[in-house]
Amino acid sequence: MERNRNADPTRADDPNYRERVFEIVRRIPPGRVMTYGQIARLLGPEYSARTVGFVMHSADDSVPWHRVINSQGGCSTSRIMLPPDKQQRMLEAEGVIFDARGRCDLARYLWSPEAKEDETQGALF
Repeated sequence: MERNRNADPTRADDPNYRERVFEIVRRIPPGRVMTYGQIARLLGPEYSARTVGFVMHSADDSVPWHRVINSQGGCSTSRIMLPPDKQQRMLEAEGVIFDARGRCDLARYLWSPEAKEDETQGALF
């Protein structure tokens, strides 16, 4: 399926659009991560990694925003007003290990809502 890399970032202002992103992010277990692009692919062609990023800028404390990272396994909080290592420190407190380049092993920490890891985690859709 061809991805819409130019999804309209103004849609991030739509509460329903945002809530679909937040619904997924709230399910990410501690010590696990998802990427912006992975969330966009789950939600459909009207979403892109970029629009998911715009949405995440408006996340409040009920959304574990720190569990959403870039496709390289690194933190992407340089454009928001936070200490540069805050996201990484929050993930490390949950047991996520980063290498010297500031990247975690996605093969180890990436979470997929479709995969059943145990009986307490069901599929999202």
